[in-house]
Amino acid sequence: MTIDLQQTCTPAELHALLQERLEFPAWYGGNWDAFWDAITGLVEMPSEVRLVGWQNLAAAYPHDIAILRELAAEYTQPGRCLVLAG
Repeated sequence: MTIDLQQTCTPAELHALLQERLEFPAWYGGNWDAFWDAITGLVEMPSEVRLVGWQNLAAAYPHDIAILRELAAEYTQPGRCLVLAG
């Protein structure tokens, strides 16, 4: 699965997009702790999630993209990967 973040302008929009595309529950908290909980146990993740078009968001919100990069690196579910591409 590829998720294009190019039209995402804020961390709140990023979390809303991730919630929609990865089918997080309606009560998803919209923060990085909630994201980690969702991808490691709340939902069945695709075998590969590629996040593309994140560069503009990184320029405006470098702290959030740094956290996302760290979580992607720590995500070690068997047969699954989370990648910030391109």
